[in-house]
Amino acid sequence: MLRAAVAGIAGRMGSRIAQIITETDGIELAGGFERCDHPDIGREVAELIGGAPTGMRVAGSIGEVMENADVVIDFTAAAASLNHLRQAAAGRKPMVIGSTGFTPDLLSQARQLVTETPCVLAPNMSMGVNVLFKVVADVARILGAEFDVEIVEAHHRYKKDAPSGTAVKLAEVVADALGRNLEHVGVYARHGIIGERTAQEIGVQTLRGGDIVGDHTVLFAGLGERIEIIHRAHSRDNFARGAVRAACWVVQQAPGLYDMQHVLGIK
Repeated sequence: MLRAAVAGIAGRMGSRIAQIITETDGIELAGGFERCDHPDIGREVAELIGGAPTGMRVAGSIGEVMENADVVIDFTAAAASLNHLRQAAAGRKPMVIGSTGFTPDLLSQARQLVTETPCVLAPNMSMGVNVLFKVVADVARILGAEFDVEIVEAHHRYKKDAPSGTAVKLAEVVADALGRNLEHVGVYARHGIIGERTAQEIGVQTLRGGDIVGDHTVLFAGLGERIEIIHRAHSRDNFARGAVRAACWVVQQAPGLYDMQHVLGIK
């Protein structure tokens, strides 16, 4: 039986991942932890995720739960996830990271840490979104420079980073397919008299409000026609299920950095 520890188990995503683990055959919850100053440290895990009490309590660090786990799942924040990966790598424990906000520098550090252990790192763990990445790349290559590309993402009012990691990944996928450097052509805000849109730019726009789980639209706009490809997440369960699927997959892999397209076999 595969045993998984969950980072940020008291949070919205962490608690749901833990619940999905308890509902999935072949995997069980080994423990959960929070940052060292979190008010839920020491609390019975069952109070957070439901079910009968087991005596399992929220730990205050990854070190307290890692020994009993075969894999660690982390949806906290980029800097925290990188620190957890550093500790997991030292103990040769596989990891699944779904945190957003990874900069090129943080990604580079992550790659340096996985020489002895495998890690799945993806800004979005849903099957639908990862199929979207592949479809968008294909469409961009087929349409080429004749179509302008704009990406619009919408999330709940509590989301702290912008644009979403998924939107950034979509922009990277489009830029790679078109042979462009996103650092040079990405446009993340427009206001005032800005002049005509350039042919090379890739727009990424952000909406925030209410309890929107996550909407992403990729617009390919040509002269006289347009294509819109839309993914809407109805709940966080698709991310949680994807993370659990990734955890079951990553423990069988060689050391290295993977993404969800590797997990789904479409890359």
